[in-house]
Amino acid sequence: MLTSLLLAAEVAKLGGAIGAGLAVIGAGLGIGKIGGQAMDAMARQPEKIGDLRSAMIVAAALVEGVSFLAVIVALLAVVM
Repeated sequence: MLTSLLLAAEVAKLGGAIGAGLAVIGAGLGIGKIGGQAMDAMARQPEKIGDLRSAMIVAAALVEGVSFLAVIVALLAVVM
């Protein structure tokens, strides 16, 4: 009984660590794609740089917010 509870806690910690890692990787890929596409758009239409920059910052902030939430949930799984 006690060993199964300890095993469940260790599996939860492993799952939390994997979840946090995946969240960080996903955020990095998302922000990289946002930046790359914004650079392509700025190269095609240099007169729209101000609008593109503000839209890029908002999108990157949303991606980072979701990744922070995922990392916090994963860390709570490790602690609990």
